[in-house]
Amino acid sequence: MLHSITLPVIDGLAAFEFGLLSEVFGLDRSVYSDVPAFDFRVCGLEADRPVTTQVGAQVIPAYGLEAMEHADVIAVPAAQVRPAEEYPEELLEALRRAADRGAILLSACSGAFMLGAAGLLDGRPCTTHWRYAEELQRRYPTARVDPDVLFVDDGDLVTSAGTAAGIDASLHLVRRELGSAIANVIARNMVVPPQRDGGQRQYIERPVPQVSSDALGDVLAYMEDRLAEAHSVAALAQRAHMSSRTFARRFVAETGVTPMQWLASQRVLQARLALETTDASIEEIAASCGFGSATLFRHHFTREVGIAPSAYRRSYACEVAEMLETIAATPERDLVAAH
Repeated sequence: MLHSITLPVIDGLAAFEFGLLSEVFGLDRSVYSDVPAFDFRVCGLEADRPVTTQVGAQVIPAYGLEAMEHADVIAVPAAQVRPAEEYPEELLEALRRAADRGAILLSACSGAFMLGAAGLLDGRPCTTHWRYAEELQRRYPTARVDPDVLFVDDGDLVTSAGTAAGIDASLHLVRRELGSAIANVIARNMVVPPQRDGGQRQYIERPVPQVSSDALGDVLAYMEDRLAEAHSVAALAQRAHMSSRTFARRFVAETGVTPMQWLASQRVLQARLALETTDASIEEIAASCGFGSATLFRHHFTREVGIAPSAYRRSYACEVAEMLETIAATPERDLVAAH
């Protein structure tokens, strides 16, 4: 369960990546929603010692490195890339201790270099901003750096690409640990898409960019609004005023997946939310999400998520219910301090 997050900062801090991690995890949304308040702490080499940023401002962390010792997640923001030996050794040691005890390590953009300097990328799949990918691979040759993804989830190591991809990785981690309902509330209040890719694979292999064609954008919106309906490539191509062959080629070029793959992934995403938040039967969810049959639904869901719908419901629906009961029974003043 995602409960406590500590964010270590050093000189040369990137303000945007610091801000996005703080926005996702640091705000108390329990006062107006069912999102639990995280125990969020910003730490530095010393408490109250100012840290410089790349934009001429300063951040003053309220905690020293001891705040990292028991956190569920260590969220490492981007900072100016420097030689490995110039990262503070006491911070690298704190990161190693966190990894050894099983904490989740989350990096935004060039924050991956700090994890690499601590020896935590060796043999692991990871990513960073495309501009730094070759340098990260050169420094840490056993790391499996993928420059073409929004983020990589390797269990207790989640690394993201540049800038806004840190939002994608953070929301993915919330969704993975707390479910889609909570992630969607945070995304909606941030006014960002809850998920920019179409799936929930361990590796986000084909990030979906904004489509450059208004016609394709209209078709995507049309499909998303009518997930329960049957769609064919021919009918969608006609709506886009293209031939079927041209439409299919353009769709793959823009999204990285075929129209039917994109549609199936969106249906699975909707089904996840239904499994978490409703008592509808598997058959009812299959029909409402456009799968046609429970058997087809189970096939697509298991392939996309990795577990069967019934197992997913047992895990996430129970966690969401327990969390909401806890929020309802806990005085508001105690939510932020809860650990």
